[in-house]
Amino acid sequence: MMELWKMALMILTMAGVTYVIRMIPMVFFRRKIKSNFVQSLFFYIPYAVLSAMTFPFVLYSTGNFWTGLIGTVVALVASTCKRSLLTVAILSAVAVLIFGFII
Repeated sequence: MMELWKMALMILTMAGVTYVIRMIPMVFFRRKIKSNFVQSLFFYIPYAVLSAMTFPFVLYSTGNFWTGLIGTVVALVASTCKRSLLTVAILSAVAVLIFGFII
């Protein structure tokens, strides 16, 4: 299991990265940004960075790569089908539990 200080460091890093990326437009652009491309870029960067930082750990969060992969796939399919966050979490946890008993 991951040590508490490593987890706290990851959370602080993610918070810092999100804060810095959201502050960049305020520091460099004093006037309103009119370009839709630049606006969408600044809107989606924090999500992309957080995803890139957390995704590798999702696959190994259960201690087994295959159960982590099954949980991830179930979560992606359920979220693509427009299920709620709670439903996605429950479905992926149940899939990991069932698949964990099988292997």
